[in-house]
Amino acid sequence: MSDSTSVVPESSNEERNIATLVNVGGALFGFLPALIVYLVKKDQSSPWLLEQLREALNFQLTVLIAYIAASILSFLLVGLFIFPLIYLVNLIFCILAAVKNSRGETYRFPLSIRLVN
Repeated sequence: MSDSTSVVPESSNEERNIATLVNVGGALFGFLPALIVYLVKKDQSSPWLLEQLREALNFQLTVLIAYIAASILSFLLVGLFIFPLIYLVNLIFCILAAVKNSRGETYRFPLSIRLVN
């Protein structure tokens, strides 16, 4: 295993499912699933789940910032080519995170701005 992934025995099956669904929801609905679950679960969850929820939320906020930048650049026609790239990167990383979380492994998103600590 690499430094970015590790198996955490403290994660329950329910927490693994929550983390997996948040990442799948991020691929489909953006930052909203991660934000809602983080706000609901932040006081009653294990450290593993909180870390994974923060990772998902930070990545989805980074994707939102990238979409805003692409929208601004679309006036120069450059952004029109960036939209599909952002979507593809988001989809790939969310699937990777969902698979890792379903196994009980931690996942740290690359290219993510750490806004929520």
